[in-house]
Amino acid sequence: MKNKKHWYDYLWIAELVYFSLGFFNILFAWLGLCMFLIPLVMALAGWDKAYCNRYCGRGQLFALLGGRLGLSRWRNVPAWLRSKGFRYGFLLFFMLMFGNMLHTTWLVFSGTENLKQAVTLFWMFKLPWHWAYTGNATPWVAQFAFGFYSVMMTSTVLGILSLLLWKPRSWCVYCPMGTMTQTICRVKHNEET
Repeated sequence: MKNKKHWYDYLWIAELVYFSLGFFNILFAWLGLCMFLIPLVMALAGWDKAYCNRYCGRGQLFALLGGRLGLSRWRNVPAWLRSKGFRYGFLLFFMLMFGNMLHTTWLVFSGTENLKQAVTLFWMFKLPWHWAYTGNATPWVAQFAFGFYSVMMTSTVLGILSLLLWKPRSWCVYCPMGTMTQTICRVKHNEET
C-alpha cells in the first residue's frame, strides 16, 4: 500500500520555481528569505525539525534526484562531514559569506560601490547575470537579490554534488539551516528540563 501524498510532498516544485524565476528576474531571489526564516520560526515555535523533515523543498528535490531518478551512489556520508566540528565550521563560514553579502549590499546602498550584476558561485566564480535585471529597482535591493541568489545557488550545487557522491539527502547532514534549527531545538529542550 502506497503512502498518501500530501500538499507538502510537492514543495520540491517551489524550489524549482524559485530558481526559474530568479533566472529571469533576479528580484525574485528575495523569496528565498522564506526558506531562511520559516525553519527558524518553526524551530523557535516548538516544531523542532519539522521543516527539515517534512517541508524543505530542497531536501525533497535532492531525494527526487538522488532516489527516484537514481543519481545517487547511495554511499554513507563520511564521518568528517557529519562531525560537529565540520557542521558548525561550515555554518560559521556560511554566516561569514552571508555577512559579506550584506556588507556588499550596504556598500551599494551607501553609494560606495556600484551594483554588481553577477551571481557568484562557490563565493569565487562570478557568473554574469545581467539579463535577469532590468534596472527597475533600487540598486541595493537588486544587489541583495544577486547576493542571495548566489548563496541559494551555491548551496544547491553543493547539495547536488553531495547527492551524486553519497545518499540523496546528504546535503541535509551539513546544511547551515539544519544546523541552526538543531541548535535551537537543543537549547529549547535543555531549557525545559
